[in-house]
Amino acid sequence: MIFGHNTNVSVGAHKYHVQTEDAGASSALIDTTVYAGGRVLHRRTNNYLDLLPLNADSEKALKLRVDEQHRQVLEEIRTGVLCLPPPTPSAPSVQTKSVSQAAIKNAAQQETLLMELLNPKSWLAGKRVTLQLRVTDAKGHPVTSAKIAASVSGAAEPTNFFAESAPTGEANIAFDMPRLSDPNASLIIEAARGPAKGQLRFKLSIRQRVPVA
Repeated sequence: MIFGHNTNVSVGAHKYHVQTEDAGASSALIDTTVYAGGRVLHRRTNNYLDLLPLNADSEKALKLRVDEQHRQVLEEIRTGVLCLPPPTPSAPSVQTKSVSQAAIKNAAQQETLLMELLNPKSWLAGKRVTLQLRVTDAKGHPVTSAKIAASVSGAAEPTNFFAESAPTGEANIAFDMPRLSDPNASLIIEAARGPAKGQLRFKLSIRQRVPVA
């Protein structure tokens, strides 16, 4: 079951559209995007690899996470914690909802990349990291020549590893896991092609060096 929310939120005279969805078990991502005037202003993703494989209980937990991520972004917009640029003068009004939805869809297709970790259960063997990745556009088409970078935030020494996606949208990055020095360490994987960008982020455990919830 795929969960999601679409909410319009107003801050003063400005209106924003917030969309949160479960991208499906194949990518195991909860994706929240903030739009205004057909532009993507903010994107936030969190994985739920710890809930796989999904069953009745883990689906309930997933729905709660989707609800909470959507609520948190709405609250950050309303309180000003999440600073967003004002919409352009051509931002659609409530009366032009159908046009707004088309603009949102086109903007997402043009400005965002979706990333999928193809080996979520075997990417770490001992100290060796092997990331098997696929990059697609919002329609699911493979993206070729995307620049991919993997880094470990919270490592004792700076680490950056790079690859480029093949015509299939796939790429591999392999390296030895560095020593972690921060309890909030994360593995960050980013993809970019022109203005389009995408990101995966996984929390790491210093003791076990595996993704944790």
